[in-house]
This record gives sequence, C-alpha cells and structure tokens, in this order.
Amino acid sequence: MLRLAAASATGRTIRNAAAEASNRALLTMGAGLAGAVGIFCFSNAALTLMQRHMDPAAAWAAMGCFYGLLGCGFYFAATRRR
Repeated sequence: MLRLAAASATGRTIRNAAAEASNRALLTMGAGLAGAVGIFCFSNAALTLMQRHMDPAAAWAAMGCFYGLLGCGFYFAATRRR
C-alpha cells in the first residue's frame, strides 16, 4: 500500500514538473517572439526616420553598424560570464 502511494506521489510530481517546464518553454518562446516583433518595429521606424534625413544606403549602413555593435556587445558580455 505504501509503495502505491509513493508511486502515485512520484507520478504527480513528474507530471507537475513537466507542466511547469512546458509553461516555461511557451513563455520563453512568447517573449522571444515579442522581442523579435519589437526589434522589427523599432528598426522599421528608425529606418523611416533616417531615410528622410540621409541617403537610404547610408541609413541601412547606420542600422547595420548599430546592430553589429549591439551584437558584439552581447557576444563579449556572454563570453565574460564563463
């Protein structure tokens, strides 16, 4: 009888852990999607404003430099954590 109760409790614990992991994964994917949409909207708005004041090719180059520097910063921050 004790083994049956222990197996039931273990199964419940595993089920709860799996549900929590799936919820966390879905929230992470949702946050990633929201971040990607935000970056797209920010980039589109910034390019529109920059193209009014400079050549479109220069606006794209400025946006590329910005994201390149941002990527380098994230890379160096990630490598310093190790």
